[in-house]
Amino acid sequence: MFGLSSEKILILLVLAVFILGPERLPQYARSFANFIKKMRKLANSAQEQMRDELGEGFEDLDWKKLDPRQYDPRRIIREALLEDDSPAVKHSDLNQVKVRKQTNLTNGEKPPFDSEST
Repeated sequence: MFGLSSEKILILLVLAVFILGPERLPQYARSFANFIKKMRKLANSAQEQMRDELGEGFEDLDWKKLDPRQYDPRRIIREALLEDDSPAVKHSDLNQVKVRKQTNLTNGEKPPFDSEST
């Protein structure tokens, strides 16, 4: 719980007894218990609200994939490159590609120019 071991929790409780004193300790323990109950109720209501808004299939949702801390661009690129969902180009398909013949300009001829490009 919050990275606290049982020894650390025991030390915190002993310090609370010394700092607060035996007179005020039950009152603070009650208020802490009420705070925990309110937080638990708040978390449950938020979970119910999310379940209502998301509808069916909420249980199937993998929350770990949506965690932004899991975002690793290198992994995403690696997975995209390794995917084999695009059809492979066949050698016979390459023969059907039309290749435009390159023509050389004669002396004094200007190359084609498009004023609207770049």
